[in-house]
Amino acid sequence: MAVEQQKIVTNSPGLVDLSALEARQRIADGALSAVELTAACLRRIATGEEAIQAWSSIDEGYAMGQAERLDAYRRTGQPLGPLHGLPVGIKDIIDSRDLPTENGCALDAGRRPDEDAWLVARLRAAGAVILGKTVTTECAYLAPAKTRNPHNLEHTPGGSSSGSAAAVASGMVPLAVGTQTGGSVIRPASYCGVVGFKPTFGLIPRSGVLRTSRRLDTVGTFGRTIADVALLADVLAGYDAADLDTTPAAAPRILDTALSEPPVTPRLAFVKTPAWTGIEADCAEGFAELVAALGDHCDEVELPRIFSEGAAAHRRIMLTEIAHNLRHYYDRGSERLAEETRSAIEEGRSISAVDYLSAHDWREPLYAGLEEVLERYDAIVTPAVAGEAPAGFGSTGSAAFNVLWSFVGVPAVTLPLLTGANGLPIGVQLVGRRHADGRLLRTARWLVNTLGA
Repeated sequence: MAVEQQKIVTNSPGLVDLSALEARQRIADGALSAVELTAACLRRIATGEEAIQAWSSIDEGYAMGQAERLDAYRRTGQPLGPLHGLPVGIKDIIDSRDLPTENGCALDAGRRPDEDAWLVARLRAAGAVILGKTVTTECAYLAPAKTRNPHNLEHTPGGSSSGSAAAVASGMVPLAVGTQTGGSVIRPASYCGVVGFKPTFGLIPRSGVLRTSRRLDTVGTFGRTIADVALLADVLAGYDAADLDTTPAAAPRILDTALSEPPVTPRLAFVKTPAWTGIEADCAEGFAELVAALGDHCDEVELPRIFSEGAAAHRRIMLTEIAHNLRHYYDRGSERLAEETRSAIEEGRSISAVDYLSAHDWREPLYAGLEEVLERYDAIVTPAVAGEAPAGFGSTGSAAFNVLWSFVGVPAVTLPLLTGANGLPIGVQLVGRRHADGRLLRTARWLVNTLGA
């Protein structure tokens, strides 16, 4: 079958093609109802889900019931929440009381939590429609799941937030939530051609989210525009005493900052990172053109050699904590786990305490090195992935261009700005300072507008 026949993403206009911000405004103005938007999303799912398989659980009656209640609330004239009437997809490692949460794992088949995760409760309070649960790889690790890439069904959508990225890319839902421990937001967003945002570590509470690595797990957002991912992150940011990596702080105002104009023209640092040795030709050519187009607004900056230690330190922490946090799956039925998950747990068990603790020692020195760059530049620009989504389903692709930023806990966003030799999207990743999430997204908007002009 030719690539053109396999492409599921459609350019036909309709309600499902509205950005979240546009849909929110129409609902607020009374030109669109939550029922109409939810029904449009469900129709798109009905036509595309058999091929794409982005959803692990979806209940039309449940979704429409929420939309009907939200429309009834709107008719009372009371103030609307920031996500009023907007359907949202939730990665299936995030607990929800009314839908199964199976963590992509056969050992959790039929699991139904009694309570919502902190972020799901936050979504409900903001007026969102919980459309359903999106597919995750097993326990949010590397074993490929059933989801296919909407741009070419013979290529991976990435992982582990594969369903969230594919659902947004195919117009099934305007917004989705995922998580990233290595590259599980940025990579699938790049492969599927949507905007993916991994905020500062600890910005969004993780209570009720499957824990793989306390020191690395980060909740992220998917949308079709920068404003959309900012809107969703703004709602989800907060403090939860049950998540020790969150802190009490003033509201970050991510959306307002992202939509503002930069006070001065931004300057970008093009950083290849140690992962550049694995770059594919079309991605390298695309970045050469990008840097040339930016001219004086972008300088190439080389990171010190010590940054080559980041990937190994990240891996030691991630696997040790996976071995600890997922040990009950291994003990209950290791033979029912995918080889990738089983091997990760076994390798994590073999890492010594000294090596694990030593890996933590790299985090702050590496961040200090990045801060020296980010004192002179508004953001780092670097590949999100090595190239197009790989063909086949033997893997979810490489996270080599993501793990450094996950390790040091900085915000990162991928923008669908490049196209590879086979016509598949390639993301451009921007990275900023910790707790400067809105500023990073503001710089990302400037970049998109500048290249568009």
